[in-house]
Amino acid sequence: MNTIKTILKNLGPGLLFASMAIGTSHLVLSTKAGAQYGWIMVIPIILANLLKYPFFEFGIRYTNVTGKSIIEGYSNRGKGYLWLYAFITLATSIASPAALCSIAAGLLINILGIHDVAITTVALGLFVFNSIILIIGKYKLLETTLKFLIPILFGALLVTTVLVINKGQISPIANFNAPEIFNETGILFLIVLIGWMPTAVEGSSWLSLWSAEKYKVDHKKPPLKEALQEFNLGYILTAVLAIFFLTIGCMTLYASGTELSGNATIFADQVINLFSTHIGNWAYVFIAISAFATMYSTCLTQHDAIARVSVDIIGLLVDEHEKFKGRKYYASSIIIIAVMSIVVLYAFGANMGLILAVATATSFVLAPIVGYMNLKNVLSNEVPVNQKPKRGLQFLTYLGILFLSLLSIYYGWILIF
Repeated sequence: MNTIKTILKNLGPGLLFASMAIGTSHLVLSTKAGAQYGWIMVIPIILANLLKYPFFEFGIRYTNVTGKSIIEGYSNRGKGYLWLYAFITLATSIASPAALCSIAAGLLINILGIHDVAITTVALGLFVFNSIILIIGKYKLLETTLKFLIPILFGALLVTTVLVINKGQISPIANFNAPEIFNETGILFLIVLIGWMPTAVEGSSWLSLWSAEKYKVDHKKPPLKEALQEFNLGYILTAVLAIFFLTIGCMTLYASGTELSGNATIFADQVINLFSTHIGNWAYVFIAISAFATMYSTCLTQHDAIARVSVDIIGLLVDEHEKFKGRKYYASSIIIIAVMSIVVLYAFGANMGLILAVATATSFVLAPIVGYMNLKNVLSNEVPVNQKPKRGLQFLTYLGILFLSLLSIYYGWILIF
């Protein structure tokens, strides 16, 4: 009971991580994994969550022990590390907020039945609303909003999963042949799924900055053990929700002969309608709320995270880190990201898939490097020996780096040849 009270008291960074992670990787990729390949895909989902765990844990560990963001740690290792991370952030944040917000906007249009309103208009409204929440309320309101939103998401998704299981497996079509996993298409899907499960590795810096901000807001820092307990709760939650989405995909779509759209917005709408048909139209509200809460929480947390990371990187690059911690720089960054995302939506909406593909490739190929950089931080002299990761966690880190490196090399091979 005392452990539960402690976790609830420290609730924050792990909760934000969960809300950020359960976006496209869960709603789209986990569901599609179950729908196309069946229960066998539970293996790569669990494997990805296990092997990438240390990379994210180090974001919490480094900040809790040193009081610095993990991005400051990159700078302390050398400017080359910082410039590399700046490049990764730039490459992955140009289109991602716009794409996520457009998916959430598409879901909101379907829920409210406002099909005569352009998706870009609704996305614009969401960006304005998010900006107001983040600028006025900053971290505290973001944390409070997600404490309200995540239980709704989990509850609605749990109800949906139970309903799907109760309804039973859909009958397979005649002459159904299970698709190959170990061909080029299957392996490419596996690489994308593992690369984005539970989220991109650079999300470790987001965790670090959220931790630093929570300690500042609360005027105290919990012991490392308590901070890690809170993060572990959020991390386990993301893995469980991934299995929920996989279950829904398996039970309602696998062997149905349904061809799923490659467009995330269309796919999400397609899945909601298929779930409703399978379970019953009365269940639409649970399914729709689950999908929208999933995407909206991701939009909100990613908007905040990219703003914080951008300010932290710029402050370190110009050697005015303390100055850039001011509220006006954070607010300016929130507005710039919103404006940039809206411009991307209006100007490059037709090419969003290509832009995201480039961002995905960049993030995935450089993931092992980010993982190694995080390990260098927590093994540095800044972290006392008794608070460094144990040998077992270090071994898991090297295993994860090796695994992601091999996948990255193979991914590059497929793209080039």
